[in-house]
Amino acid sequence: MHKEILVIDDNPDIRSLVSNILIDQNFRVRTAANYDQAVFEINKKLPDLAIIDIKLDKVDKDGIDLLKLVIKKNKLIPVIMISGHATVQIAVEATRLGAYEFIEKPFSKEKILNYVNRALESSQLKKEKNIIENKLFHSFDLIGNSPSIVKVKKIIEKLSTSESRVLISGPTGTGKELVARKIHKNSLRSKEPFVIINAALLKESAYEKELFGEEFEDGNISFGALERANKGTLLIDEVSEIPYETQANVLRVLIDQKFKRLNGSKDINVNIRLISSTSKNLSELVKVNKFREDLYHRLNVIPIELASLSSRTEDIPLLITYFKKKLSEINGVQQSLIEINNDNLYTYNWPGNVRELRNLVERITILTANEKKNDINKLIEDILNPSKSLDLNQNLLEKSFTSPLKEARKHFEKEYLLTQLKKNHGNISKTAEFIGMERSALHRKLKELGIKGIN
Repeated sequence: MHKEILVIDDNPDIRSLVSNILIDQNFRVRTAANYDQAVFEINKKLPDLAIIDIKLDKVDKDGIDLLKLVIKKNKLIPVIMISGHATVQIAVEATRLGAYEFIEKPFSKEKILNYVNRALESSQLKKEKNIIENKLFHSFDLIGNSPSIVKVKKIIEKLSTSESRVLISGPTGTGKELVARKIHKNSLRSKEPFVIINAALLKESAYEKELFGEEFEDGNISFGALERANKGTLLIDEVSEIPYETQANVLRVLIDQKFKRLNGSKDINVNIRLISSTSKNLSELVKVNKFREDLYHRLNVIPIELASLSSRTEDIPLLITYFKKKLSEINGVQQSLIEINNDNLYTYNWPGNVRELRNLVERITILTANEKKNDINKLIEDILNPSKSLDLNQNLLEKSFTSPLKEARKHFEKEYLLTQLKKNHGNISKTAEFIGMERSALHRKLKELGIKGIN
């Protein structure tokens, strides 16, 4: 289907010129000669792209107001602004508000077509990106019936009408970003931007620019995450990695809801909902002066703690069943024949947590089409436990023959109990019964050996 473009200009010669150029390229074109006509056309049906003149017939309304109207209705629709006598300030303002490009009159046929094609291509890429994100995040859900997951689901539900800041903690791969997206999606800000900044991936010199943006001598502006997330939600992933000096500036934003861009002199007001995530213990970092205590308390209004997969192995069958269905749909292949009673799935430690499990299911789904269950089970064993028994026995032997008897016995007991607990999906009662130990005695033994995180 041919793309539709709305051309808005009070000069009939310009409208005709631009329209003819676009029609020759098989675009469908609508036109508006004044502000009121333009509003009517925009409200009637949004185009695939709009070309808007800055100066129109209204004294109190202009092309900038129309730009705001289009952006408000759909941020993915590209807008090209044109003008014969606009200032640099107006051009910067148009770009800041979301205009794809600003073109000065007169312009050539080649120039207008170049910008139109680039704008439509950029818009299409953004739409495809949104579709992918929807598949990867919005279509996925928090799966499990374990107490820890049930608790998280209840908190997310309660947060639907709240503006409170949230601190999500948990090991890598437990779903911190997914939880943040669910909170945003369920909130009153769901139609506004959701912006992520990963503090762990930034160079120390880049934090200020990435958060606050930067102004340049030529009038150009690089917008930071705070500004891009205005009216929506900002997720600061691995917030512990923000340098101590920058933390003070983040704190000021939370207090004042305003900031200055780098090299800027004007206060920028923002209205954001801040969600933070971390795989580290922030309270411990506070104690050693590596994280500001005042910022910690500002962030930790609603804490959400995500458990490791190894501590909620009872959720593995549900997760596998869920991922099998979802990933087969996304990849357009048949569901995998992964068996949920495969012991390797429960004795494995899952250092990458749910993300690692999802990756395993996707790998198996793609690579084992039409394979037999036995072959799939063998592949899973090879992936999760390469040379398992050899490595385990070797480690135990090394520790046994290089340690005093008491310490060697401790090594063996720890490995043995960890294996039995995982086989019983963390169930203390079943494990105690199998190994012939009282439940209370087993609890004491686990504490003595420093075994934690097993339900």
